[in-house]
Formats: sequence, C-alpha cells, structure tokens
Amino acid sequence: MERDERLLHASSFGAAAVAYAEHRPDYAQVAARWALEPAPGTRVLDLGAGTGKLTAALVALGADVTAVEPDPAMLTELRRALPAVRALRGSAEAIPLPDASVDAVLAGNAMHWFDMAVAGPEIARVLAPGGILAGLWNVVDDRVEWVAGLARVGGSAAVGPRDTLTGWRAETADAHLPRTDVAARFGSPEQAEFPHGQSRTADSLVATIATRAGVLVMPEQEREATLGRIRAYLASTPETAHGEFTLPMLTGVLRVRRL
Repeated sequence: MERDERLLHASSFGAAAVAYAEHRPDYAQVAARWALEPAPGTRVLDLGAGTGKLTAALVALGADVTAVEPDPAMLTELRRALPAVRALRGSAEAIPLPDASVDAVLAGNAMHWFDMAVAGPEIARVLAPGGILAGLWNVVDDRVEWVAGLARVGGSAAVGPRDTLTGWRAETADAHLPRTDVAARFGSPEQAEFPHGQSRTADSLVATIATRAGVLVMPEQEREATLGRIRAYLASTPETAHGEFTLPMLTGVLRVRRL
C-alpha cells in the first residue's frame, strides 16, 4: 500500500467512531498478557488506541496505561468508555511522552498504519531500556469453512490477508521495520496467536465489517454492494442465518524488544 493510500485508510475511522466502539471486538486478555511478559515494568502505552478496545484489556491486567490516539472522534469514545485512563492526542510519529517513560508500547490493529521510518525512533525514544513493542491483531479463523466463505464473498477490502489466521503472520512479520533504509530499532520478532471469539448476529457482523478501513473508503455504491453481498451470504449460511453465533477468531501478537 502506497503512503498516500495508507494515510487515507488510517484516517478513515473517525467518521465511524461510534460504530467502531459498539461493534469492534476486544482483545484476548491472554494475548495482551503474553505481549507484556518480557517488559521490565508495568508502564504501558497503548499507541493508536482508537476507542480503547485494547486499553480496557491492559487496564484489566493491572497495567499503568497511557492511551495515545490521533483522531479526536475516536479519542472522545475512548474517554467516554474509560474516563480514568490518561488519554492524549498524538500519533506514533509524534508521541506526547518523555524519553524512557514507558516499559511497553502496544498497538491494537494499528501498527500497520504507522510510518515506522519515523515512528520506530519515536517508539524507541519513549521506551525504557529493555522495553517491548507489540502489535496485536484480531483475525478471523478462516480454517472454519463458513468464515473462509465470508472472506471470499467480502473481498480483500472487507476481509484481507492481514485479517485472517492463514495470512496474518506473513502480512505483519515486518510491521516493526521501517519501509526505508532507516536503521531498525528493534530485535527479531516473535509471533503467537491466542483463541478468541465474538458474539455476533448477521446484522452486527455486517456492522462490524462496515467499520473496516477498506470498506470505509469505498465509494458509497461499491460499499453498499459489498455489504449487500455479505448480508446475503450470512442469511444463506446455516451457521449465521438465525440469531446469535460466535465469530471464530484469534488474537495474533507480534512482539519485539527495543535494541
């Protein structure tokens, strides 16, 4: 994805902030715990925190959390949901924190939007020695037949390779690296995934998919056609046609240590 296209996608979420807060899944707590295991302390920055989905999991683990989010609408939803959390406007490329002020930086479904040529040095700056950077991605389990079918019907804008169990590792393995010849600031990556799931109905799953960047930036007619195909597929699939069901998911984690 080219830089201008990445910026367009990354900036698309504010218009859907309320729907994002309502429909996007949380993160498997065991995944957040694994991400933090090697950290030298409990001071954690949730970077690109959105509406606070990962922030809430970190608070539940007892971390001392600061959330940083560039979009004011997303930040409003985060502050509404988690009023006790310190939440600041800022970005991965301009973090409003002092040097060596956190022990871990975590990003939930956000690291792929960072410009790591700029964000890498910034993240390294705010991390204490031995600090951890981790990206977490909620992915659907496309080993399940109906989920694989959903990915085919929706297309890559709705369910891309990064959004599936079979694709996320390859798609995110170098997410911590700069896309230029700027020196890398982090060591070799570790990846792991942890079981997760989300209770959905056909309507709420369509609403969830409608908050994905690839769908948000579509022309209206194309977006309606895409969501219409997905709605028809879910209505015709026994596992999803009637009432609530569990969307099979995992939370994937990429973990690296500051050099």
